[in-house]
Amino acid sequence: MPELSLPVFAGLTLVAFVGGFVSSIAGAGGMLVLPCLLWAGIPPVLALGTNKTQSVFGTLSSAINFFRKGHLDLKPLRGTLVWAFFGAIGGTWLVQSMDKAVLETLLPAILIVLSIYFAVSPRVSDLDHPPRLSGRSFAPVVGGGLGLYGGFFGPGMGSFAAAAFAGLRGYNMRRATASTKPVVLVTNFTSMVMFIAGGHVIWSLVAAMAVAQVVGARLGSNMVIHRGAALVKPVIVVVTAAIAVRLMLR
Repeated sequence: MPELSLPVFAGLTLVAFVGGFVSSIAGAGGMLVLPCLLWAGIPPVLALGTNKTQSVFGTLSSAINFFRKGHLDLKPLRGTLVWAFFGAIGGTWLVQSMDKAVLETLLPAILIVLSIYFAVSPRVSDLDHPPRLSGRSFAPVVGGGLGLYGGFFGPGMGSFAAAAFAGLRGYNMRRATASTKPVVLVTNFTSMVMFIAGGHVIWSLVAAMAVAQVVGARLGSNMVIHRGAALVKPVIVVVTAAIAVRLMLR
């Protein structure tokens, strides 16, 4: 395990707070945390495992907050969560046997299109809209697809999920954002278990980052509940565009 100085340890904890806050709104906190872990000199596999493990606590915090305040209904998500679980297993297996270069090339273009969709679509609002895809079809197509993507790669998964719930199920942005949390949680938890089994987690760092994630996620989810699309829409547009630019410059 790498030795981390106190300033680096404290800095990573602060980044985890910001990551939890951003993830609860736009679902892209990992794109902030993971590069910082690598910059601190943590080996890639340890960085991935540590990032997945600490992020689970932030996602769980925001999911509980949305549920307790009546913005998250788990019953219609059961099928989606099951498919996300199996998709995550498939994605984690796939990433070990496939070159990610193709996806890394396509992803920036996909994210730019997604940010434009959020910027201009009338379905991204505080109002519910008629669904374009039934729950029975949504579960395997979107749930399985998100789980596969999350297990295989992951950047922007929360934004993809929010777009799917808003565009295909007609959810308003509070409900769409809340509904992404269990899907992301199941996917990341599945990956986390595999990383833990392989011994690829720095537990002392996870303990501090997890607390920061919980606080950041609680604050961010409260802002979503109170401000809705007025907050979520611009944050997702900016975050998805920023991720696209970062991936293109990598």
